[in-house]
Amino acid sequence: MTTTRIGGPCVTATRAVTGTGRAWAVAWAAARVADRDVLYLDTETTGLDGRAEIVDIAVVDGAGCIVFESLVRPVAPIPRAASAIHGIEDAHVGAAPTWRDIHQTLAALLADRTVVVYNALFDRRMLAQSCALHGLEAPRSDWTCAMAAYASFREVATGRTGFRRHRLEQAAGSFGALTGGHRATGDALACRAVVIGMAAAAGFP
Repeated sequence: MTTTRIGGPCVTATRAVTGTGRAWAVAWAAARVADRDVLYLDTETTGLDGRAEIVDIAVVDGAGCIVFESLVRPVAPIPRAASAIHGIEDAHVGAAPTWRDIHQTLAALLADRTVVVYNALFDRRMLAQSCALHGLEAPRSDWTCAMAAYASFREVATGRTGFRRHRLEQAAGSFGALTGGHRATGDALACRAVVIGMAAAAGFP
């Protein structure tokens, strides 16, 4: 069964996470929690390369309400390797809307909003690729990365410049939150839980 769910209003830049250390990460997270217009987004895709497309997308607001979620019918078949990760197969998206069908709604929802993503560079690229495939303009939003912030929060040295990145399941689990299970809605909620968990280190929310 295919569902598209809409509850609320595409990408020019991903805000660089320039701070370092736990104190900076806590302040970053507290600012996201205090932002009434913040959105959390996640996607599942047909792969990782330059031809990959989005097959599942969800957007959650700061209160944890799902404001948009939908399966997406890609142009190309979903590879078995991708289905093995997120469980979405061609049969699941056969009647789903295409990216062109949902683009206008998403673009309006994300316009000029702060969009928090766990691994923002990847999801931003996937949106851009899906838009380019259909000849559409990518959404214009202020993207920022919860994965980079959590790396600073944990302060695990890599032996090189910066801190080690952690998987979303590990980050959410460290705060006792449910993991997303490699589906867009669950992972967007898990991302929000990570941000709230970091902010709570400073007494937020």
